[in-house]
Amino acid sequence: MTETETLCNGRWLRLVRRGRWEYAERTNPGGGVMIVAVTPEDRVLFVEQWREALGRRAIEMPAGLVGDDAGRADESVIAAAARELAEETGYRAGRIEFLTAGPSSAGMSNEIITIVRAFDLRREHAGGGDASEDIRVHEIPRAEAARWLLAKAREGFAVDPKTFAGLYFLEHAPNVAPAA
Repeated sequence: MTETETLCNGRWLRLVRRGRWEYAERTNPGGGVMIVAVTPEDRVLFVEQWREALGRRAIEMPAGLVGDDAGRADESVIAAAARELAEETGYRAGRIEFLTAGPSSAGMSNEIITIVRAFDLRREHAGGGDASEDIRVHEIPRAEAARWLLAKAREGFAVDPKTFAGLYFLEHAPNVAPAA
């Protein structure tokens, strides 16, 4: 086996080289979670925020890192999803179910993203993220969501392709999630 060389360590990422491959490793053990959420009015929740790595605003489904807050190293994916959904959008879910998990970019990172579905939403506040974030919440009618995302891309926003996977799950697993 080829030796792994650490090129750089950051707070959330480590850049490594193994043989001819260079890739990023997530340093938080829980990876990330993306939440597919639809309001009682059948509106899909999206968030818009600045992404420094892209140098522009991005449209995504609510998402975040698992176990990224102090004292939460052992946080579950479901708990992280509930926390991120409320923080970013202002909605609380009555229940959250696992949909799937897999690599976010298999050739570049070891990060695993879990996709969950939030049900029985109720609005508690306006959302917008924590003090370090500037998140805008968009509630888009489900029937218009894909067209809206494509229009945002034409306007110059970076649209996370995982949002389209989220829309797929809304159509193909609308009420019951597969077993984890």
